[in-house]
Amino acid sequence: MKELLVTIAAGLVDEPEKVTVDVDDINDEGVIVYHLHVAADDMGRVIGKQGRIAKAIRTVMRATANRNDQKIMVEID
Repeated sequence: MKELLVTIAAGLVDEPEKVTVDVDDINDEGVIVYHLHVAADDMGRVIGKQGRIAKAIRTVMRATANRNDQKIMVEID
């Protein structure tokens, strides 16, 4: 899952070497939180107009997690 998120984000940004993902442990509700970090200049590219790209990234990640019987959340920092 982490590799998928890095691959998606790296394809969107100008500085793919600065894309990192931190993963939190499963919380009380059984949700795994992924924290996506990109360069400050690339933040707009990952979020997109009105958050459309961020929403699409979250949708793809949630669909993949559902296949693996997981609950996830993606936060863009």
